[in-house]
Parts: sequence; C-alpha cells; structure tokens
Amino acid sequence: MAKKQSTNSSQSSTSDDVLRMAAIAAVLSMIESSGPDPAQIGRQQGSVWASDHRRLASGEVGILRGRQARSTWR
Repeated sequence: MAKKQSTNSSQSSTSDDVLRMAAIAAVLSMIESSGPDPAQIGRQQGSVWASDHRRLASGEVGILRGRQARSTWR
C-alpha cells in the first residue's frame, strides 16, 4: 500500500510541475502580447545626452570629443 502512495506522490509532483510551467508560460505570453515590458526600460540606452552625461560623470571622454579625436592605431 505504501508503494502506491509513493508512485502517486511522484505522479502528482510531476503534474504539479507541468501545471506550474504552463502557468509561467501563460503569464509570459500575456506580458509579451500586451506590449513592451516596462522592466526593459532601464536596459535601453537612452538619449545621446544621457549617455554623454554618464560618460562624463564616470571620467571618460565625452561623445563629441571622442568622435573628433583621431584614433591611435593609424
């Protein structure tokens, strides 16, 4: 009798896993179909001014100065 319970528990665990994966897939599908993911906004590059500002704040050369400078490998 104990053998049947262990088999049933492993089968229910497997079916729970399948249902969990189906629910996750459904949520991801709804997020993708509803438009751009708001969590991705922070990963976008932003405006040229913003990227130039970040470069200057970190001590690097600005974008315009970097484009005007000759490359060192010539």
